Amino acid sequence: MAEALLVAGVDSSTQACKVVIRNAHDGALIRQGRAEHPEGTEVDPEAWWHALLEAVDDAGGLEDVAAISVGAQQHGMVALDGAGEVIRDALLWNDTRSAGAAEDLIEEVGAGEFARRTGSVPVASFTVTKLRWLADAEPQNSARIAAVALPHDWLTWRLRGYGPERPDLQALTTDFSDASGTGYVTPDAQYDRELLARALRRPADDVALPRIARPGQSVGTTAAARGIPAGLSVGVGCGDNAGAALGLGARVGDVIVSIGTSGVVCAVSETVPQDRTGTVAGFADATGSYLPLIATLNAARVLDVTAALLGVDHGELGELALSCPPGAQGLVLRPYFAGERTPNLPHATATLYGMTPESTTRPGLARAAVEALVCGLADGLDALLEQGVVSRRALLVGGAAQNPAVQTVAAQVLGVPVLVPEPGEYVATGAARQAAWAITGRQPDWTVRAHEVDGIDPQPHIRKQYAATPPDPMQEA
Repeated sequence: MAEALLVAGVDSSTQACKVVIRNAHDGALIRQGRAEHPEGTEVDPEAWWHALLEAVDDAGGLEDVAAISVGAQQHGMVALDGAGEVIRDALLWNDTRSAGAAEDLIEEVGAGEFARRTGSVPVASFTVTKLRWLADAEPQNSARIAAVALPHDWLTWRLRGYGPERPDLQALTTDFSDASGTGYVTPDAQYDRELLARALRRPADDVALPRIARPGQSVGTTAAARGIPAGLSVGVGCGDNAGAALGLGARVGDVIVSIGTSGVVCAVSETVPQDRTGTVAGFADATGSYLPLIATLNAARVLDVTAALLGVDHGELGELALSCPPGAQGLVLRPYFAGERTPNLPHATATLYGMTPESTTRPGLARAAVEALVCGLADGLDALLEQGVVSRRALLVGGAAQNPAVQTVAAQVLGVPVLVPEPGEYVATGAARQAAWAITGRQPDWTVRAHEVDGIDPQPHIRKQYAATPPDPMQEA
């Protein structure tokens, strides 16, 4: 039996930092740790660094680990000055104040041209739109920008000993999966500096951008920090969605439906889509392929709000939902509690349709909430299929994926076999696979256990009645 070779993977997500320690040979989980992140849609990146160190402590330190890699939330804008200082709190992916900036950029460049040049049409979550917002709303801060990084780029840089004490901006690195979500990177992994300059409203040739490293590459070694010894190999890292796909071992034909703070539907593809409607983002995965993706702002939040209204927990909400027939007796929720990214309605609000004495019940509202969540993601799957994505099965992941009501409705609505992998930190696991790849020279093949949701009949009328309701009645008016 091969001697254990341990690797660490990090998931610096919106809510928390998670660290997993796994055996590089078979992926066996050895130990793990966690630390919370501050709430809000803008965060001081130092909070991520302190949470990473705290999560490492919670995982028992990395003294016996050979390599580490970081996965993190996509799109977040980390603006650095020439001294390596963070200029202002990072705007996160779910900060929608840049919606107007997105509209301006699309009007200036054209949706089709953006899709051709970057594989995606920008929305409020993209880094390029946040940079335009900064140029317009905080021009003094924008003028100080000497480098732009993403959350995983910045954390990887800090792990390697860089920062205000050692401000080498040329040492910043990233990977194609994360860079592909900025809105100024081409489908062949090159920076489009004209688009960056347009966002900044000034020439951008002197702005340092992270070097885009190859999949599986080591980008350096760690500097000593609390719980982290010097000299660990540092993997290239990735965006969170690419990390989850890698952690799940997803391949062509697998569609990943992730239900967390955001809802995500993505699939591994050998070709990049160019959806000029902006519905499908042409992101990359962490292996050298592509990861066309749609994201919704309202996912588990829909269940949170409804459960709080009904005075129940998620388990009881699921029980109520399953006690109501499919279709919730005509009750339909358009669940845009926080605006929406897909469809692109940043200012929309939630709307309840079909309220009658028969439908307006606690079970009816619970059922309508679960169906709304899944129907929104099913619309995303349709958008992927229209871009040529192959769908043979859906992998249902995220905290809400464990709810039997969510599993049942997914099987009734999605139109493909639904598998539920065992609960796990798949973004962190994907990063751990990168760490193993960096020191062994090959992508590891780790087994992921999953069960299929079977014995559930399709219920096409659920989506038909959802589709019959206007997404935003204010726009309809």
